Amino acid sequence: MENFGNLITGFGDVLTPINLLVALLGVIVGTAVGVLPGIGPAMTIAMLLPITYGMEATQAFIMFAGIFYGGMYGGSTTSILLNTPGESASVVTAIEGNKMARSGRAAQALATAAIGSFVAGLLGTIALVLVAPQVVRFAISLGAPDYLAIMLLAFVGATAVLGASRIRGVAALLLGLVIGLVGIDKVTGQQRLTFGIPQLADGIDVVIVAVAIFAVGEALWVAAHLRRKAGEVIPVGRPWMSKSDFRRSWKPWLRGTALGFPFGAMPAGGAEIPTFLSYATEKKLSKHPEEFGKGAIEGVAGPEAANNASAAGTLVPMLALGLPTNATAAVMLAAFVSYGIQPGPLLFERESSLVWTLIASLFIGNLLLLVLNLPLAPAWAKLLQIPRPYLYAGILFFASMGAYVVNAQPVDLVLLLVLGLIGFAMRRFGLPVLPLIIGVILGPIAERQARMSLQLSGGEVSGLIGGPVSYLIYLLIIGVMVWPLLRRFVRRPNREKVAV
Repeated sequence: MENFGNLITGFGDVLTPINLLVALLGVIVGTAVGVLPGIGPAMTIAMLLPITYGMEATQAFIMFAGIFYGGMYGGSTTSILLNTPGESASVVTAIEGNKMARSGRAAQALATAAIGSFVAGLLGTIALVLVAPQVVRFAISLGAPDYLAIMLLAFVGATAVLGASRIRGVAALLLGLVIGLVGIDKVTGQQRLTFGIPQLADGIDVVIVAVAIFAVGEALWVAAHLRRKAGEVIPVGRPWMSKSDFRRSWKPWLRGTALGFPFGAMPAGGAEIPTFLSYATEKKLSKHPEEFGKGAIEGVAGPEAANNASAAGTLVPMLALGLPTNATAAVMLAAFVSYGIQPGPLLFERESSLVWTLIASLFIGNLLLLVLNLPLAPAWAKLLQIPRPYLYAGILFFASMGAYVVNAQPVDLVLLLVLGLIGFAMRRFGLPVLPLIIGVILGPIAERQARMSLQLSGGEVSGLIGGPVSYLIYLLIIGVMVWPLLRRFVRRPNREKVAV
């Protein structure tokens, strides 16, 4: 009951005219930018992060809540109407959604995506209210060795699960750790990797790294493969659903939510796995399996609900432990850091009002998203007709302005370009972006926990291993690292039998 009492207090803070206006602005801007091709919610938040500078922390995070859910929904619009997923989690939505649109059912596809997003967001946020404080109570009992083990698990999970190969994942993580080392050593006071540049003594701002890697890197990548002709956008009227569509969609919405939330809360769980699982589940349970591959509404309802429930799930470890489990959560964590707030177990105690206002604003933003997107879907579709040269020129302009606003230092523009080129190179050679962002944010924190563990144990290496929690986590890490080798040995005898 205490959680719901805090949530009601949070609603009291959100339901003021200025905060509601900020939430509405966040939803509109997040959806508008998220609709544009190739721009997912992580890039949306990264690019719009600097515009909240000068705002109070509470209002800034109310806006981020709107941008967060707005960007998630915008990706589904792009997938359905243009067959261009803004992120990997929207790939499954495009499979059936674009087929529906091409058969004249774009309105129904957009409607089931919007309502599914609302249902999943609502249930996922309720689960966040129930689960996050329990995770906090558990996390408070942990020591420095346990936190070090959790962060190592995040590193291993991000490199092992994401990307085309583990080697590329490790390379991206190491690159992020190197960027996180720039600045003054907090223990010795010595400068590291500053190359004699005074402006680098405080380190590279996480906001600049996020904007450069996501926005500038993506813009340069698209520019290298630029087509001046806008994509063929399918016309859409006002979204609506018949009774038959509702009957076929409500169960996939609930099943998608049940699949998405737990995966979102897992380290490196992401939304890709639950969206594919949801699609496979709906295909197996559907009374109309022959429609799959031709535009089945269940193939849009389930994966889209799983995607948005996963987004709510990512906020559990991000708020309670300070661990981002996907790129969007990593950028949200960067937003907290930019305000001098460190997410983790003490966040609910030190910044209780801010946290519960943020969670309450998720409910408000989710409702505003549904109210706005059903009537405004035709308007969002017209944004897809913007020629890409103008679109990405605008992205580079706002990214540059945002990077300069952070510290008002010209050197930040140089860093933006250099890191943007690194982001471009990562896309060129297939390196995943998330391990780099996780390395930049969690690298210094993991270093601090490791040093604290060694100081408490008098320099003994055994001090890095704490109690039962860290033992369990290290067993999980070993399992993640050893499993590919075991699987290879298991497959080899089977291949030999087939050959015989």
